[in-house]
Amino acid sequence: MRPLTATRAPVIHRSKPLSGPDAEFQSADDGVGCAEPKVRLKGGRLFRRRAGRADPAPSRFSYRFQRWMLTPGIRRGVKIGVPLCAVMAAIGLYFAAEDRREAVRAQVSDLVTSFQERPEFMVNLMAIDGADTGLSDDIREVVPLDFPISSWDLDVEQIRDTITGLDPVKSASVRIRPGGILQVDVVERRPVIVWRTRDGIEILDETGAHVAEIPSRADRADLPLIAGAGADQHVAEALVLLNTARSLGDRVRGLVRVGERRWDLVLDRGQRIMLPTERPVRALERVLAVNEVQDLLERDVAVVDMRIGSRPTIRMTEAASADWWNTKVTMGNGQ
Repeated sequence: MRPLTATRAPVIHRSKPLSGPDAEFQSADDGVGCAEPKVRLKGGRLFRRRAGRADPAPSRFSYRFQRWMLTPGIRRGVKIGVPLCAVMAAIGLYFAAEDRREAVRAQVSDLVTSFQERPEFMVNLMAIDGADTGLSDDIREVVPLDFPISSWDLDVEQIRDTITGLDPVKSASVRIRPGGILQVDVVERRPVIVWRTRDGIEILDETGAHVAEIPSRADRADLPLIAGAGADQHVAEALVLLNTARSLGDRVRGLVRVGERRWDLVLDRGQRIMLPTERPVRALERVLAVNEVQDLLERDVAVVDMRIGSRPTIRMTEAASADWWNTKVTMGNGQ
């Protein structure tokens, strides 16, 4: 057994100082068994940390929070969003009271009214062109305006629709002229024909639109006459037929729509030309051609039936039929 002998403590030789751009940690035993952290910085200089001092490096939460705050969107939100939310919250608290809201509404209404009632926006009168006196009075009646009135309070499109809703008005335009004038330009419907119905007598334009009502036919004796249900839907055809029959002069009394599908031309002395559904103008021209040669309509003819083009039919008057029958009987008796 080897005897115990005193031994020397091991000697630790310090290594050569490290060099490099990065800081390093190095621990060494001071002979007492404790190690102190050493920090080597750029340049090789060695610093010793004091034991028990907190690590200055940020914590993981602090590091992530700082990186999160460096995000561009978060930075803009903090700079813009937070102040904006604060302002909106202050406005909301201010307008939470009903009396404050009413006061603001009243102030805004006064400002708008004072602006709209400036002299340059005021309309002082209405001028109507293209309408006769009666129609002008009707327009002023359906568009009751209390002048002066602000142009901001005028609905020009609604006024135009109201005016065009009148029967005698074909079209209208409404605008505000400089000088505070509401200008109304009207195009009246031109009456071209009289339509007799069970409800009364009406005047129609070339499209069949209603223009006005008259108490009697004599009030518009200058216009041709049509009658029958659905006649107003075929005014254009009626005008062509009447123009074709103009060679008969004053003998024409008018046209009657039969069964809402065809026309009868009515003449004086109770004569009637029954026209077909298809090509009525051509059938009327055939009758007029025969009349020019043989004076067909000057005879005792009551009806000329052209409904079947291949077989025209003539119906004599009752007096002519009676005379013809008496003549036939007399000849049959040998007298």
